[in-house]
Amino acid sequence: MSAEVWSSRYPRGESGALRDSLREVQILLVEDSLADARLTARAVDAWSVPTSLAVARDGDEALTLLRKKAAVASRLPDLILLDLNLPTLHGFEVLESVKADEQLRQIPVVVLTTSDDGDDVRRAYSLYANCYIVKPSSLSEFMAAVKSIEDFWLRIARLPDSI
Repeated sequence: MSAEVWSSRYPRGESGALRDSLREVQILLVEDSLADARLTARAVDAWSVPTSLAVARDGDEALTLLRKKAAVASRLPDLILLDLNLPTLHGFEVLESVKADEQLRQIPVVVLTTSDDGDDVRRAYSLYANCYIVKPSSLSEFMAAVKSIEDFWLRIARLPDSI
């Protein structure tokens, strides 16, 4: 099984020149919940930057995709959104593998999970997560949280030009 591309879009209403000057941001969402994946795709679709969102449904699928892209010198994701509670490999195992791999470690990993347990937060950061966000329970708060990922990671922070 390979990750599915859930959306690929350019900003609505932007001029052609602005749209063409923006590099499409590649995002890998690692999420086993179909409902959460759809909701995240909907939130990302509202972003104003050009994006392509691929979804891996478990940790094995995510690592297989990343290693395959690295092996063939394909463009790696610019950002990984990682749930912790995954089948096959737990999110911590995925995070540890990504950050231990010289070809993958520079990809920012945003943990986006339901767990607000302090031990999980500490463990994620000890494994070099770049950010830890607890999924809000309300739709509007969830949409705002995902929008904040765009605001910080794609507008304020500088990502490598080509990972």
